[in-house]
Amino acid sequence: MILLGLTGSIGMGKSTVAAMLREAGVPVFDADAEVRAMQAAGGAALPAIEEAFPGTTGLDGLDRLKLGQAVFGNTEALAKLEAIMHPRVRAVQEAFMAGNAAEPIVALDIPLLFEKGGSKGVHATMVVSAPAEVQRARVLARPGMTVEKFEAILAQQLPDADKRARADFVIDTGVSIADTRAAVHRIVDCLRLHGVDKCRDA
Repeated sequence: MILLGLTGSIGMGKSTVAAMLREAGVPVFDADAEVRAMQAAGGAALPAIEEAFPGTTGLDGLDRLKLGQAVFGNTEALAKLEAIMHPRVRAVQEAFMAGNAAEPIVALDIPLLFEKGGSKGVHATMVVSAPAEVQRARVLARPGMTVEKFEAILAQQLPDADKRARADFVIDTGVSIADTRAAVHRIVDCLRLHGVDKCRDA
């Protein structure tokens, strides 16, 4: 099995590329989706979050605004939250990988793949990228997004140029959907036939 680490900064189109990988027959583990599920009503992480950050959860699940206020700009609080979430997400990820052990390629969709050292645990990395002006327009069009929030998120992420430099494969989403899809399928087909090393150099 080839473990492919999928990542990209906010607004680069990572979810779109993840969907294209699934179209190509590659199982994709979505770390963000697992986090949301664990923090939704009845979610597995809610009791621990409430204990660590009283008043941030309720019958409807996590109150993201309250939790955001508790951890934003507070490295100690953020580390406490990560200590709650990361082991739980890792356990689900390992179960996902075990369930797909017979697949030739499995993708792990992890937003902070490089920032948190996750790239060391995969065989190859795929970075989703787009021109900065395209990224900015996409993100600022999101409901509730502000320039300040966007810049704060960017500050927590490795610059796009650095991610591209570290990537085994770069997928450009600043082009047509058809061109992006063709690039994804070309890489998947190559990996299935030839493995990481030959495709990386192709």
